[in-house]
Amino acid sequence: MRGYVLRRLLALLPTLVLASIIVFVTVRLIPGDVIDLMLSQNDVSADAKTREQVIAALGLDKPMWQQYLVWVSAIVLHGDLGHSLWQGTPVAQQLLARLPVTFELGAIALVVGLIIALPIGVYSAVRQDTTGDYLARSFSILLLAVPSFWLGTMVVVFPSIWWGWSPSVEHVGFFEAPARNLQQMLLPGIVLGAALSAITMRLTRTMMLEVLRQDYIRTAWAKGLSERLVIVRHALRNAMIPVITLVGLQAPLLIGGAVIIEQIFVIPGMGLLLLEAVQQRDYPIITGVFLVVGVAVMLINLVVDLSYGLLDPKVRLR
Repeated sequence: MRGYVLRRLLALLPTLVLASIIVFVTVRLIPGDVIDLMLSQNDVSADAKTREQVIAALGLDKPMWQQYLVWVSAIVLHGDLGHSLWQGTPVAQQLLARLPVTFELGAIALVVGLIIALPIGVYSAVRQDTTGDYLARSFSILLLAVPSFWLGTMVVVFPSIWWGWSPSVEHVGFFEAPARNLQQMLLPGIVLGAALSAITMRLTRTMMLEVLRQDYIRTAWAKGLSERLVIVRHALRNAMIPVITLVGLQAPLLIGGAVIIEQIFVIPGMGLLLLEAVQQRDYPIITGVFLVVGVAVMLINLVVDLSYGLLDPKVRLR
């Protein structure tokens, strides 16, 4: 197991390098010039001399490949993700302040999605072609059809019109006031988790149906085992491997959806930070956010691979 984990971590390095190059180059291809934006907002005359001074001060006068090498070497040698072009504050400091918020939102959404998807998917498979099965399948299709940003907007707009209530926009940290924090984060987490639960629900049903038709399940029924024991111990455990794989693949969607949900509910997470950075063409923050997101997605998929050995003893990770 230790050797397998070490090999997987080493295999992540070339992927991370390639992803960093793509992100670094793509971000600088965003239409609009950060220098013109700075000069216009500071009412500075955009003459050639002023532009050259600002460009040199921000280190943007070097070729792109040289800027990339400087950026990567600072990360590898000092753990420095650079500084914001506008505030001058360290990017790592801003990410550390925003990352727990996005992580909490993603964790709540993931838990909510699994709480919705797994019981309904299992029930739909066990009670195939019954009224409950048809209702469950219709519910999953409804969740697939409803975009999370639309649902989030409706959740914010209609209660404020009908009852004069709207979610709090003043964020409180979990360790400062856990009850108030969960009160603020639970609603957007449910909205995001409901959108992610639909495909998981359908895959759970499909895999359970496949497993329930296996010979060893029929043998378990023939031995007189209880329905709960057959479903939970024998069927569900073997059906979970593809579901866990799907959950790992949904990590980018979870983070991408958090960008929109954070904007709707005014949650100061990495999504809101990314939107502000894109509007200001703040390259170091944008690249820092994408780098952290990329590392998080890779580690999540590593955890998913390691979970196979726990779910199925036949899977040996060496």
